[in-house]
Amino acid sequence: MATVRRNIRRPAAMPTAPAAPERIPEKALIMSGYGINSEMETHVALTRAGMDADIVHINDLIAGDRSMADYRLLVFPGGFSYGDDTGAGNAYANRVRNNLWDELQEFMDGDNLVLGICNGFQILANLGLVPAFDRTYAREIALMPNRGGRLECRFVTLKPANENLWTRGIKRIYCPVSHGEGNLSCSKETLQKIRQKKMVAFTYCREDMNPADGEYPYNPNGSVEDIAGLTSANGRVLGMMPHPERAMEFTNLYDWPLMKEQARREGRALPAESLNMQLFRNIVAYFS
Repeated sequence: MATVRRNIRRPAAMPTAPAAPERIPEKALIMSGYGINSEMETHVALTRAGMDADIVHINDLIAGDRSMADYRLLVFPGGFSYGDDTGAGNAYANRVRNNLWDELQEFMDGDNLVLGICNGFQILANLGLVPAFDRTYAREIALMPNRGGRLECRFVTLKPANENLWTRGIKRIYCPVSHGEGNLSCSKETLQKIRQKKMVAFTYCREDMNPADGEYPYNPNGSVEDIAGLTSANGRVLGMMPHPERAMEFTNLYDWPLMKEQARREGRALPAESLNMQLFRNIVAYFS
């Protein structure tokens, strides 16, 4: 009797959890407040990378219950602070400027880092923390309404535009955007300075890593020269519209079922986290 052979494909191994990183002594302050909605994801990303973090409501800082001086990283996370009623990030920025400006300037004078994601980037722009050419903190860029006139909530592909402490070791970021006002705009003079000082951190691109060239949906908002992330002139502040903290896990990625099937057919193990975690690991590496 003939033997029947069956082609049995081995299932892909379960995702392998990354080794727990050694904790650094420096801590992060994650700003919270009315309308902010990405504090927890940011907290998980930082602690997974090896940096302890506290989520602190802006009112507690204003009341003096907490101090920026106790931290080395300041994060303005994503959301829609105060409902963006007076402009995206504007009301939150005004609360910071009117109540915490001296404390913030002292923080900026130290060897510290600042990260603003989505609404946080809008707050940074309103405060003048980016581009901050001569540390005058004047408002020189704006995150305008998306060119399509609607909220964009989709995955985008980013690539580093310049080598800096934030982009080191990153070849590609694939994560969501979720904003109605992400169209980065500025004067020609400001844009020229940004280019000269190599302050563009990330740009929107196509899935094959070629430039988006302003084309929708690769550039989801019409941002000038496809800019998705921008640093300050001294490099210690980063503002970016996309949300890497919302796609930390391999299974957070839009195309993870396809990648899982490809890994199953090839007998490869699945990664436990996405490449987006490298941004947060770069922060920890800076302080290490």
